[in-house]
Amino acid sequence: MTDSAAGADPELAAEQVAVTDLYRRLDANRDHAVHRFKQALAMPVINPQSLGEREAAARFQSARITALDAADHALVIGRLDREEQPQPLYIGRVGLPADDPAGDPALVDWRAPASRPFYTATPFRPEGVVRRRHIRLRGRTVTAVHDEVLSIDATATDGPALTGEAALMAALTAERTGRMTDIVATIQAEQDAIIRSDARGVLVVQGGPGTGKTAVALHRAAYLLYTHRDRLARSGLLVVGPTPTFLRYIADVLPSLGETGVLLAGLGQLRPGLDAQGTESPETAEVKGRLAMVSVLTSAVRARQTVPRTGRELVIDGVRITLRPADLNGVRTAGRRASRLHNLGRPAFARALAQLITDRYVGRISGDVRDGGELLDRRDVESLRDEIATEPAVRQLVDELWPVLTPEQLLTDLYSSPARIKAATRGWSDADRALLARPAGSPWTPADVPLLEEADELLGHDDSAERAREARRRRQARAEAQDTLDMLHGSRSTDLDDDEEGEELTAGDLLDAESLAERSSEVDYRTTAERAAADRTWTFGHVVVDEAQELSAMAWRLLVRRCPTRSMTVVGDLAQTGSLAGASAWDEALRPSVGDHWRLAELTVNYRTPTEIMAVAADVLAASDAVTAAPQSVRSSGNPPVAERVEEDQLLPRVAARTAELAGLGGTVAVVVPPSRAAAAARAVADALPAQRDPDRAPVVLVPAEAKGLEFDSVLLVDPAAVLAEGVRGHSDLYVALTRATQRLVVLHPGELPTVLDRLADDPAQLD
Repeated sequence: MTDSAAGADPELAAEQVAVTDLYRRLDANRDHAVHRFKQALAMPVINPQSLGEREAAARFQSARITALDAADHALVIGRLDREEQPQPLYIGRVGLPADDPAGDPALVDWRAPASRPFYTATPFRPEGVVRRRHIRLRGRTVTAVHDEVLSIDATATDGPALTGEAALMAALTAERTGRMTDIVATIQAEQDAIIRSDARGVLVVQGGPGTGKTAVALHRAAYLLYTHRDRLARSGLLVVGPTPTFLRYIADVLPSLGETGVLLAGLGQLRPGLDAQGTESPETAEVKGRLAMVSVLTSAVRARQTVPRTGRELVIDGVRITLRPADLNGVRTAGRRASRLHNLGRPAFARALAQLITDRYVGRISGDVRDGGELLDRRDVESLRDEIATEPAVRQLVDELWPVLTPEQLLTDLYSSPARIKAATRGWSDADRALLARPAGSPWTPADVPLLEEADELLGHDDSAERAREARRRRQARAEAQDTLDMLHGSRSTDLDDDEEGEELTAGDLLDAESLAERSSEVDYRTTAERAAADRTWTFGHVVVDEAQELSAMAWRLLVRRCPTRSMTVVGDLAQTGSLAGASAWDEALRPSVGDHWRLAELTVNYRTPTEIMAVAADVLAASDAVTAAPQSVRSSGNPPVAERVEEDQLLPRVAARTAELAGLGGTVAVVVPPSRAAAAARAVADALPAQRDPDRAPVVLVPAEAKGLEFDSVLLVDPAAVLAEGVRGHSDLYVALTRATQRLVVLHPGELPTVLDRLADDPAQLD
């Protein structure tokens, strides 16, 4: 491997010429896209169809401009020198065509098949590559090149085989910015295999801390959007993250790869119009996450289809009608037979009830006739039934016995009524029932969202009125379209001879009223992601789930409903499971929803955590009941982790002082604390440190669950004994906290250090 960075280096100068030419091509492509965008905006609009065409063209060119703008940063990743080709093949963020369409592209998109050897070629399997060169840029200037000659002599190593080791190490040791960045230039072979894996089925990526599983999942999303553009452009791609903090952290990655049409959401945002941020105990969340909640909700719905024990009496036009429980039970059966969905069965229930009351009414008034003759014929009875159905007393009885329900109303009524909970949870313990109880009006929590969605599936939505309105609108549109065609036909030229008139084409010759009405319909200009976010029934072409080990069985049920093809990328680490409802084994978590239709890939190399810190974390992992092994770190930071004992009354001042010290060393800082200390620690840090201009670089105070998936240059871990004690899976929480740092780790403890951290006890090292 060679590294050239000197300004006079001829290799550097040659690459600068090539990179400058590629940027020239990028600028030309962008100028062309801007020109086409302006042309699209200038298209004349003569009807709704032309407006839709204009908006579609403008959206396409706007997306192209966005992708080219994103590619401007570090456009060129590197190049491949091949055995049988005289010209090098340059790899970059986007593809750029060459002047000769028959030859290689001027720049190959990193996702294209031709670029794969850049990430996978090895000296033992060079794939036709003689040399791989990594090119580093600052702006549009080449600052360094790192070469790998793919020969057997270059393979000796004591650790994992790394592609572009110099470029990789430069990226790993760089200061963090508070936002995740892409890893296009440093993708490793085991990561590339996952990124380019088949989109079919559920791919589970198990990876320990720092293995890059989140980055791999996001790059896989970009790769699938590139490879299956037509399909995913229509159906969309969903990325599900564990917390709002995590979603903000990863928000820049896909746009930096030129992909802006992806929906990012947490579990609490997967129901349109709802942002569920309420909190509840881990035990409550675990109960709500059980598959048994399907039966609970089914029972809760059926309980709202009631038959009063004493029956009911109604007075219709002075006639007293008695409805016995057996009568009402038959009416309820009619509603249930009509539809398994509660709200869709209600119209049949209402019709059956109206028919029952009508029959009783006719029987009463017919019985008053002396000769017993029939007073009403069939049409009279039908008209009477329609009138009875609109009687206020009848409508009120329908609402009482078979109410229209929303999922929100169903769950609110269930949670706020101990009697309803008891009736719906046969066989449950009183302790578990008590966990479901809460007052009406309580905020919705993320664990409620799968239940609301499940309730939607049980209740259904009676859209007959909406469909009737839509049918009326279509009839009206067709009538107006026909009037337009008739008017155009009547206003055709009258100056033509009979033979000429027969040859003249009119609008009526080219389309009928139905086609014209369709062209005049309203056009939806929202992006795929915007439409998907607003539509509860939307199904995605692919779903990426991060920190998937935290999801409950009900959450998996929701996600599979959103992606019935089961094309999913699921990433997580069983050793970091911090939820009572989370997974202990992937098969156990996935089998109820996807059966055997999943496959496992593993990431084994830790790129984030230095060996000094990972040794401490590995002790914690070994003391837990985790079935996974700690990943192998590839680098040392030279900064041994530091432990410091502090008296309780001095803990908060010391937290503030240590945070300021770490912030002064540069990069990002996280203070990870047990939940009981979060508020006080946040105040202490805020009071001690001045406000930062860039909030992404300001020190943050997090509990372990919030820190999951994030990384920082420095981490201050406070009171590890309380982290162990307060976490529902304490060792997992401590493992997460210890593995967030890329450079430095400091541990403050007011009492005895937990025995799993004995490796820190006698460490006299100080921070650099």
